[in-house]
Amino acid sequence: MTTTAMPTVNPSVIAWALNDSGYEPERVAKRLSVSPERVRAWAAGALKPTIRQVQNLAAFVRRPVTVFFLAAPPSVPPLAAEYRRLSGVTPGRESPELRLALRQMINRHERAVELSDELGIDPAALNVQAIHNEAPQAVAARLRSRLRIAEADQLALRDGWQAWRHWRSAVENSGVLVFQFPSVALSEVRGLALLRQPLPVIGINSKEVVPESRVFTLLHEVAHLALAAANEESVALSDRHDDQSWSTLERFAESVASHTILPASLLATILQASPSQAIWDVATIRQFARRAKLTPLALATRLHADARMTTHAFQAWRRDWDVWVAAHPARGGGFAHPDQKALGRNGRPFVRLVFDALSQNRITATDAARYLDLRYEHFQKLTNRLIGPIDLGDGDA
Repeated sequence: MTTTAMPTVNPSVIAWALNDSGYEPERVAKRLSVSPERVRAWAAGALKPTIRQVQNLAAFVRRPVTVFFLAAPPSVPPLAAEYRRLSGVTPGRESPELRLALRQMINRHERAVELSDELGIDPAALNVQAIHNEAPQAVAARLRSRLRIAEADQLALRDGWQAWRHWRSAVENSGVLVFQFPSVALSEVRGLALLRQPLPVIGINSKEVVPESRVFTLLHEVAHLALAAANEESVALSDRHDDQSWSTLERFAESVASHTILPASLLATILQASPSQAIWDVATIRQFARRAKLTPLALATRLHADARMTTHAFQAWRRDWDVWVAAHPARGGGFAHPDQKALGRNGRPFVRLVFDALSQNRITATDAARYLDLRYEHFQKLTNRLIGPIDLGDGDA
């Protein structure tokens, strides 16, 4: 009688998986209910984990169990070769949560390109470039034209959440995948861009509970895509800007975002009802910001940049605003159903691609469930949400 030998876990793969995940041995050990020394011993090959421990480790670092039995660690490009340079994020030292979010968005992008090719779809292209020393207003005008956002439509938007869905849809229709990612601290990153072609990706942190802030972040990242299209910036791994020149690019992108959301003509329309533009208190700025679907801080910053608010008045307003924010903390949107989360996380274009491929038997239901990270039992609700009005849908990731 012959027996089949148990496969051998490769310690070098364990070491790779731990390093690639970004988790310290102490955090892994706590999750797996073992000592940190044992985790380090697995990576060094001094001890062998049990099959159950390998399964638990694989689940924690979000890798297939089979990868731990490979002869050598997989060859995976650095994550920093994908995303634009981010403030406070050192390439290769991203938090475990951000590293996971990046891997998931990269995988989603790859599926989107594969499915587009399989279905014979030629993705749209943003086709807007920006040079850092041109007028932000000029770039903003080109972006609004490409996104087809009419001022009358913008003023008619009901609230910030409808504005978020409206702007997101416009960006997605221009050939950009917009994903949401959870679990990453806002202090680390609010938004990012994957500089891939076709179908570049913008990721929005779903911990941001103020929809107007999501809109600003979205347009800020669109501006960075336009800069990258003109070779003004590149991925974090190869970025060669010094801190000052990179800060200049950031300020430029912020200005482009501000003028895209609020061109001068629309700002004039919103302010024309003001009895006195010399008095800017929190209540007044909040009132105008609601009409513009912009955060009060972004509006006040814009008024200061346009010399409608003096530096002294702006500084006083900032102090009052900080007090107001401390007394009125932002709250989340509440419970979201699995189908809502799937739509918010993946975006409508990606969901449509998956459903189209499924209906044409190009992928299986199991594939679709894996791509959307959604159980099959929720597919019908997601289908109904997808074909319904846009403002009935997008939940958080």
